[in-house]
Amino acid sequence: MFLMDFSALVSYDLLPWQWAAWILTGLCIGLTKTGFSGLTSVTIPVMAVIFGARASTGLMLPVLIFADILAVAYYRKHAEWKYILKLVPWSLAGLAAAILVERLIPVQAFRYIMGASIVAGLIVMLWTDLRGKNRLPPSKWWFSALFGIAGGFATTFGNAAGPILAVFLLSMRLPKNSFVGTTAWFFLIINVMKLPIQIFLWENISAGTLLFNLTLIPFVVTGAALGVFLIKKIPENAYRKIIMALTLLSTLFLFI
Repeated sequence: MFLMDFSALVSYDLLPWQWAAWILTGLCIGLTKTGFSGLTSVTIPVMAVIFGARASTGLMLPVLIFADILAVAYYRKHAEWKYILKLVPWSLAGLAAAILVERLIPVQAFRYIMGASIVAGLIVMLWTDLRGKNRLPPSKWWFSALFGIAGGFATTFGNAAGPILAVFLLSMRLPKNSFVGTTAWFFLIINVMKLPIQIFLWENISAGTLLFNLTLIPFVVTGAALGVFLIKKIPENAYRKIIMALTLLSTLFLFI
């Protein structure tokens, strides 16, 4: 019954501004996955308004996975697996914990907590940068655990782990291609693992939603191609500053 109702919800009878928001979401997803981390957080609140909070997560997940595959195909050789292997187990723990407590914590309250945590992380990272570029990146186990668990929570509640991972990888001072490649592999792994939850537990992915997802593919590809082109043109130092700014901007949208 839920699947039938949801299929009816995602018909092609959207208002013009809703179609515009849907297309913008596709472009942002493509740009995010090929280098401009955090842009999807700008569209997440809008998608939640149009389709509902939980329904929108199921609607976006297959598109995110498609974009992850595009990013991995292009940047696969640049991934830093030592960071992925540090984060994934903790992220799965965060994902499992989020499932257990999802009905106990209001979604908006969780978004406030995540937003405050990301801002705090950015402040600490900037403070560390100001103390000296030659300082070693954080290596304590609890640092990876903290960001991994937070990312698992955030991606489960609203596909909003991008800013959290960005702060972690910026703290590691990765070059831009390594940043993008590591991000792409990490989210492909986590998003594929989320599929059974969305399909069988929350039942917000169906044949109807997948059909509707196809309307977004050309815009995701366009955004991805634009991201690849822009990354080549941006110097390393400028790229780091751009990601910091986008992370802060996307975090502010968590408070909406």
